[in-house]
Amino acid sequence: MSEQIVTRFAPSPTGYLHIGGARTALFNWLYARGRGGKFLLRIEDTDRARSTPEATQAILDGMAWLGLDHDGDVVSQAAGAQRHHDVAMEMLANGHAYKCFATQDEIEAFREAARAAGTSTLFRSPWRDADPATFPDAPFVVRLKAPQDGATVIADEVQGDVTIRNDQLDDMVLLRSDGTPVYMLAVVVDDHDMGVTHVIRGDDHLNNAARQMQIYHAMGWDVPVWAHIPLIHGPDGKKLSKRHGALGVEEYQRIGYPAAGMRNYLAKLGWSHGDDEFFTDAQALEWFDLSGIGKSAARFDFKKLENLCGRHIAIADDAALMQELDAFLAATGQPALAGEVRDRVSTSMPFLKERAKTFPELLEKAHFALASRPIERDEKSAASLDVQSRTWLAELTPHLQNASWSRDELEGVLNGFAEARETKFGKLAAPLRAALAGRSATPSVFDMMIVLGRDETLARIAEAANA
Repeated sequence: MSEQIVTRFAPSPTGYLHIGGARTALFNWLYARGRGGKFLLRIEDTDRARSTPEATQAILDGMAWLGLDHDGDVVSQAAGAQRHHDVAMEMLANGHAYKCFATQDEIEAFREAARAAGTSTLFRSPWRDADPATFPDAPFVVRLKAPQDGATVIADEVQGDVTIRNDQLDDMVLLRSDGTPVYMLAVVVDDHDMGVTHVIRGDDHLNNAARQMQIYHAMGWDVPVWAHIPLIHGPDGKKLSKRHGALGVEEYQRIGYPAAGMRNYLAKLGWSHGDDEFFTDAQALEWFDLSGIGKSAARFDFKKLENLCGRHIAIADDAALMQELDAFLAATGQPALAGEVRDRVSTSMPFLKERAKTFPELLEKAHFALASRPIERDEKSAASLDVQSRTWLAELTPHLQNASWSRDELEGVLNGFAEARETKFGKLAAPLRAALAGRSATPSVFDMMIVLGRDETLARIAEAANA
């Protein structure tokens, strides 16, 4: 295809960016970015009563955290109201739309009569082919003059060809009686004006496509490629709810998942590339295609998410991981890392990131680097500081004072010390963990000693020996 691919993400700013919206944004981003195309962002803020600046900012923040950068300025749908109105008037002029003077009471009366008669409640306006000479001096809406015979076929890249009989579609309203455009019109006009070539969105919009196609045809515009993706369900197969994980994207950041792990997991929710579960952004950009999207609803699984996040933390660049850790602390209102503590955590990152699935887990492993004297000890580590252990720590001090501070040297000193006392190193390691970190589960004793340095290590051991 020689035409440049243009996709868009078009959320409504009436709440947070939920996980389904984030996946839709990701799919659009991957498809465009992987083909040298453009990824655009439009805020569908036509519902002025429910749209808020805070919700818009939450959407922007969520996309920024996920690393889903967009091209050009953010488009406000509400700002294009005049353009949407003008298109409706053009359709009115070329005979593809008409003025409808039917009142709400008349429409409801028609539907009540249809229900009583057991016939279709689809409203057919008596003004569709009325003579303009009969028009009253009264408020009117502008309706699309949709075809009533034949069928509309949605050629969908995910769902296949979906056929909807035209006699099942009504003449939808384009302009309300106050002259304001409806959402269904605004979407089509904006997508056309923005040059959108591929509309990738949730399959709850599938029926909308049939009605929106009528506008494309009426205006003589190219219809975009459709791709309606199944929604996300909870592990039990039911519609995703807050108890399943239907949280705002910012909540996943506050829980402590890395953005790369979230991107990997969201990509896997409903799309597949063979048996690949774990992949990098570069691989996702190379592999992602609409043909890999399944027709069935995806199921959200926190265990799979955590597993992937752990693997991404393990392979992450240390400096980039420190930056994301900073962002996590800021997002959760925790103090920033600074000075010597920050240096310790940064130096420790190569072994901290092993087997940590979230940033809270990583910070727990980094407790020794974050702690300051006097060291507070958890119950299990405190219990390891019995009389024998404290005696060993006191006796160990002169051996460490004279050691060169390298891992090989420290391993030799500690193993030799344990052997001389006819015990295993594990017996010595427990009180050392209590002394250095105040925890029973820590990184390697030698790693902690190297990071803390001679003076701080000896000070913590002396403190524990006198506990």
